[in-house]
Amino acid sequence: MRTENDFLGEVNIEDDALYGIHSVRAKENFPNKMAFNLEWYKAMGLVKKACFCAYGKFKLAASEKHDLRELPISFFDDQLIEVLKSAAQEVASGQHYNHFIVPAVQGGAGTSINMNVNEIISNSALIALNEKPGEYTKVDPFEHANVFQSTNDTVPTALKLACMTLLDNLEDGINQLRNEVEILEGKYRNLLRQGYTQMQAAVPSTYDKLFSTYNNALSRDWWRVSKCSERIKEVNLGGGAIGTGLGIPRFFIMQVVTELQYLSGLPLTRCENLSDATANLDSYVEVHATLKAHAVNLEKMVNDMRLLASDLTANDNLSIPQRQVGSSIMPGKINPVIPEYVISSVHKIYSNDVLISNLCGQGCLDLNAYIPSIGNALLESLQLLIDANHSILKNMVSDLIVEGEDTKAYHNPSVTTALTPYLGYHKASKLATYMKEHKVSVFEANIKLKLIDNNQLAAIMKPESLIKQGYSLNDIK
Repeated sequence: MRTENDFLGEVNIEDDALYGIHSVRAKENFPNKMAFNLEWYKAMGLVKKACFCAYGKFKLAASEKHDLRELPISFFDDQLIEVLKSAAQEVASGQHYNHFIVPAVQGGAGTSINMNVNEIISNSALIALNEKPGEYTKVDPFEHANVFQSTNDTVPTALKLACMTLLDNLEDGINQLRNEVEILEGKYRNLLRQGYTQMQAAVPSTYDKLFSTYNNALSRDWWRVSKCSERIKEVNLGGGAIGTGLGIPRFFIMQVVTELQYLSGLPLTRCENLSDATANLDSYVEVHATLKAHAVNLEKMVNDMRLLASDLTANDNLSIPQRQVGSSIMPGKINPVIPEYVISSVHKIYSNDVLISNLCGQGCLDLNAYIPSIGNALLESLQLLIDANHSILKNMVSDLIVEGEDTKAYHNPSVTTALTPYLGYHKASKLATYMKEHKVSVFEANIKLKLIDNNQLAAIMKPESLIKQGYSLNDIK
């Protein structure tokens, strides 16, 4: 065991642990088991590496104009800068995640996140220098790993970096699902389907019309999600504690976001008003609102599929894939587990939306202390949506089957709506009443009542005629 201390006292830590006293205190203070998001952890590593790169360039620029020995700032040696870069890259690659012991839900505006990463980087660097973890006189979590940084600019910047990475994945996932739905739309063009409003039979439609509604909704989702990165691309890195850059070289402030942009390959920019970017988190509310809109569309789509394929509707035309045994007591039972999974996921997203909105409003003056919970909820929603899109595509839509026309549409009295331009409301109503009373199709009813020529009726009742956008006078001549 090794002993680490701060002004509050001492803590014993395992010799090979890369975390330190500040991480241990946080774990003790925040005893929940919810794991911190891996993408955010990796983004913290990349942000730290950008800071070390900017530090190295600041040292080089200073040496070209000054004798470094005459400056009040004591620069690290070049070897230490390179070791810090390497340690930060290890974090950016996801290494040492098992040493990140701070949970997702916490207090302190993210200081525990920053310090856990600082300790991992410092101790990893110490090992690279053939020193033991905890020998902070050689590499210090504050003096070295946190150089020219604050929790209040590194943690939110890393959150935006992680969000942009996941947004790219979500955008791809939505587009893949939309493409598959578009294939269904083309595959089942003009295939008759009974339409429904308020869970009651309505005028006829077609399966391609149904799939087109999902295709268009997903297209809107894709477009909205593609714009989300624009909303969060401005970062406050270099702003320090409250965005004023106090205690930070101007060279570093101007350079560090450029370094992060190069390392990440993402279009990040430094916010012109660093204090605004530090104090206000409304951009997260805006982005999550887009995620919620997509969640709504996914719920509507899978709920429709579940209903159409259910035993309640007695619809033998549409069936969703059978994925697993549905009961431990009822043999042969299959449940719609994919729609249920998606609906469960999107309702977690709805609850996250309330949490994010409420906590973003809890920002106080120059900082929002709830960035850990806000960020965790936002990243969770992103991952839930990525996974939901993947599961719908792989486990439901790709193998969805529609077999034949839904001919009961011709037995529904509302189909006579198509005849009102030809017969008028009252004659069409007689046909509908006969259909309802005798439980026959529109064709059988017309044979009895002889209200319209049978050949003309057959032409009007073609699926492509039923879904026309209105009619012209030439159509009814």
